[in-house]
Amino acid sequence: MKTTVLCLTRAQRLCASGLREILSVSDEIAEAVATNKPVVALESTIYTHGKLGNDLAKEHLDLVRSHGGIPAIIAIVDGRPKVGVSYQEILRMIEDKGTVKASRRDIAYLGLNGRKIHGGTTIAGTMLLAKAAGIRVFGTGGLGGVHRGGETSMDVSADLTELGRTRVAVIGSGCKGFLDIPRTLEFLETQGCLVSTFADGRQGSVDFPAFWARDSGIQSPSTVYTEKEAAFIIYAQEKLGIESGMLFANPISEEHGIPASEMQAVIEQAVREANEKGFTGNNNTPYILGRLRQLTSDKTVVANKALVHSNIIRATKVSVELSRLLSPSSTQTGSSPLSQSPISAISRPTEATSEPAPALLPVSNILVAGSVAVDLSCDYSSPKTGITTPQSHVSNPSRISQSIGGVGRNVAVAAHLASGGSGVQFCSMVGDDVAGHTVLTSLEASGLDTSSIMKLDHRQHPEGRTAQYVAVNDGNKDLVLAMADMNIFSKHSFSDHWRSTVATSKPKWLIVDGNWAPPQIRNWIRAGEENGAKVAFEPVSAEKSQGLFCPERGLPRLNLYPESSISLASPNTYELAAMHTAAKENGYFEPMDWFEVIDAFGMRGARDRFVHLTSVELTDAGVPIQTIQLLPYIPTILTKLGSKGVLLTAILGKDDPRLRDRDEEAFILTRSPPTHPVVGGVYMRLFPPVETVKDIVSVNGVGDTFLGVLVSGLARGGRVDKLVDVAQRGAVLTLKSAESVSPLLGTLTEEVQNASNR
Repeated sequence: MKTTVLCLTRAQRLCASGLREILSVSDEIAEAVATNKPVVALESTIYTHGKLGNDLAKEHLDLVRSHGGIPAIIAIVDGRPKVGVSYQEILRMIEDKGTVKASRRDIAYLGLNGRKIHGGTTIAGTMLLAKAAGIRVFGTGGLGGVHRGGETSMDVSADLTELGRTRVAVIGSGCKGFLDIPRTLEFLETQGCLVSTFADGRQGSVDFPAFWARDSGIQSPSTVYTEKEAAFIIYAQEKLGIESGMLFANPISEEHGIPASEMQAVIEQAVREANEKGFTGNNNTPYILGRLRQLTSDKTVVANKALVHSNIIRATKVSVELSRLLSPSSTQTGSSPLSQSPISAISRPTEATSEPAPALLPVSNILVAGSVAVDLSCDYSSPKTGITTPQSHVSNPSRISQSIGGVGRNVAVAAHLASGGSGVQFCSMVGDDVAGHTVLTSLEASGLDTSSIMKLDHRQHPEGRTAQYVAVNDGNKDLVLAMADMNIFSKHSFSDHWRSTVATSKPKWLIVDGNWAPPQIRNWIRAGEENGAKVAFEPVSAEKSQGLFCPERGLPRLNLYPESSISLASPNTYELAAMHTAAKENGYFEPMDWFEVIDAFGMRGARDRFVHLTSVELTDAGVPIQTIQLLPYIPTILTKLGSKGVLLTAILGKDDPRLRDRDEEAFILTRSPPTHPVVGGVYMRLFPPVETVKDIVSVNGVGDTFLGVLVSGLARGGRVDKLVDVAQRGAVLTLKSAESVSPLLGTLTEEVQNASNR
């Protein structure tokens, strides 16, 4: 790796200590700092002394790059401070038994004694060298602090004093639970260091984390809600000339955290033994950490690795947001970020605060949580006239094309285009593979925000393959069969980051697709409910549609009308039947509150009305009655009928204007008694297709497009029945396109707007 002696303007403003004259900075880091690219500093002590495995540095380097940043491991290599240490150099340092820990006090000794000693830099040492190199953001594990009894022993980590004088933003999981956390926070306050904890989806005041434990029982001095907000704070600190550092505490995930109550006993034992055996000074922490590892059977190690990964990802996202703030485009718009009052975001939270998110938070009209996949479409093309169906057990001639799809991605892109290119956020997962890189490139090219796309490290998630879908179509382009590898969505748990994303973006609509495992579908729905979003469910397939109505043991309950957890669903007839069967078999039609809603419909003897409003064929297939029985859980159901149109079935509230509109009278299936407190009636309307498409190019993504366009109008305040036709027009455009979503959907933006205003 090429290196250069730092000669950047930022380093030249250092005091005349001469540090820049011996500081070695890799060419990549020097160029990145000079052009305000998102660089993330990484300490080296965790590799040289952490005993967490030799591959850890490689994992961290890959994590930063996969999330859009440039990693800068900092260390003392052969007696010289270096920024941008290679993985091979780290391995050499690990193998050298003479490698020492290097804090601020050690840099001069190691660098100028002529002995070429290696040093793994601590938080304090890393901050000092990061600042010298012009790096603003540093991702690490946890902070040193005031040791128990520190008021008499004066055993206080140099990390704390460094935070008082070196302007670098440190993202870590608080400080370890065996330290004196209240005194640590008091010390940092005296040093003038900002301490703020990421809310991570929580409301109001939050605890300062205690490394392995998500909560310490000590309230954080302030709360930060997004990476963008943290970037504003860093920017403001720099513009105001405040030289102290910033600590952004990132709590360990619920999945990997060890409760403080569980850690307390082993911490007390380890601290007591350290005192009895005389482990003090810089020998105290290593002994306690090693003893905790033994006492918890390595649980602390698993948690440690998980939280460091999370912190590095968070630090990278903060650095990416800061890079955007510092780019010329953001400073030439006529208003400085400082004028947007980012400092208001760090005010001390109080119990009276009802809305935790400050005005700076990005607001999404639509948030889509679902799959993204590489789609392969295999269209049968027999040379024999009149033969349109591929044969089984043999190779068939076909035309094979590749595109980026996935139900969630298709819905998000459709909504994005129909909304005029703004207000849509997409949450999904990809693997660390060629397909994953292709997917991310495609999403960025389409204009979608990829900040909430999780890229799974293949070392931690060897089965985390990017999803792929293969469709085999007949000669008429109708689906014959499909093969889908979507395990990445069913095998991985709901991310705390996504819960935080929903809480901070406050979408009007949250669209959830059925590719998630049933518990994750419920977690998404609950996140939407908790943050005031209306939830739409896209069933994906007959099999996966049943996940919505799985057995509820241990899962958040699906609420019924008028407090329905789900506002809308868009199944086809197969998915509708599967959902209905699952709901019936798993007891969803047994609660008394379900019977009360159904009873309010007054559905006795409704077959003739079903036939009149739909058709004999649909009625005999059970489609109308299936939608009726699901309405208490999903008060608006749009059943996609392919070339036969769309059937809308919906509960009308007591004050719905359609109950009094003569033009809507023909679609009122039933009216509830005037005395009913919430239900006004049931609306059922069969919308014919807006166009018969003869030359179909591809059926992939047609239903997804329909839902995306529809919800783009609903997010503008439109009414479902006024938006069905324009949503069908969007589906027609995709039928005529080789892409999973037609790039021409943007031509419908004005029509969507007009339909929303009717």
